[in-house]
Amino acid sequence: MKRIDVHCHAVAPGYRQYAIDNGHERPDGMPALPAWSPEQHIALMERLDIDKSILSITSPGTHLTLGHDVDAARMTRRANEDLSEICRSHPTHFAFFASLPLPAVEESVAEIDYALDVLGSVGFAVLSNANGVYLGDEALEPVFEKLNARRAVVFIHPTTCNLLGDDGQVQPAKPLSNYPRPMMEFMFDETRAVANLLLSGTVARYPDITYIMSHCGCALPSLLDRIGGFAAITGGAASQGDDLRRLLRERFYFDLAGFPFPNQIHGLLRILGEGGEERLVYGTDYPFTPEKVAVSLADQLDKGCEELFDDVQRQAVYSGNAQKLLISRINHK
Repeated sequence: MKRIDVHCHAVAPGYRQYAIDNGHERPDGMPALPAWSPEQHIALMERLDIDKSILSITSPGTHLTLGHDVDAARMTRRANEDLSEICRSHPTHFAFFASLPLPAVEESVAEIDYALDVLGSVGFAVLSNANGVYLGDEALEPVFEKLNARRAVVFIHPTTCNLLGDDGQVQPAKPLSNYPRPMMEFMFDETRAVANLLLSGTVARYPDITYIMSHCGCALPSLLDRIGGFAAITGGAASQGDDLRRLLRERFYFDLAGFPFPNQIHGLLRILGEGGEERLVYGTDYPFTPEKVAVSLADQLDKGCEELFDDVQRQAVYSGNAQKLLISRINHK
């Protein structure tokens, strides 16, 4: 079946050098920034029958030094322009999610209009936290107001848990530091961010934003009842479990990058209920997931989806849901 890959990344030369210059040659405890080129990516797409890949910049993002907002805005603009140029050079293969220089609010608001109106992005890739400021923080309210006004698609990607101290310094949290943080810590950090989006009321206040949560919902399905239960205990009646589930079903899509099979997928589908396959989209996480592993995971996904879904449902998961969400935006560029 044809596929649309909503979770994949580009490592353009300018961004690669920027990350290395700022101490991220081994991002988040990984061995290195992977090699990437449009040609390599297209070869994988042909191998996996992928019609369209939605490129994005991944962790650690484009704001690498707290307080250097001007530099971050400049690098974010360059990264977005690079992705836009790649898409213009390969229009049948690629579209892109633009980055934002969060937590810089004014600069991020300005980048939203430029990315959509000038560069032709189909949405925005944001990290679970930006230098310790988590999605759902009241400081980011103007950014979400603008995203809502533009009816934006927001793709959430995990990153290292960063702690913002009283002294204004950012300290990455590195428990079990002998393991790369994408192995476990990423899953907890995105869960933390989405929980904060829900509990803070951000999702409810801005109903015209559509979110894509990565990695099959991370740890959220397992914790949702606990989060909702504690919200009720502490007085947040509007954030009880049923309300949280409703918002997830109505406002979120969930990509299947990573290891959703054989076990993780079942918790997410239980949360989403009947028709839950209509909220699933395909993802490879290439090139941070190497080609050989991406192919193996695609085989696992094929087998798992054949057990869970009929042909019509599988087509929706592989491409139909993403097409409804994104392709009209691509064609409107």
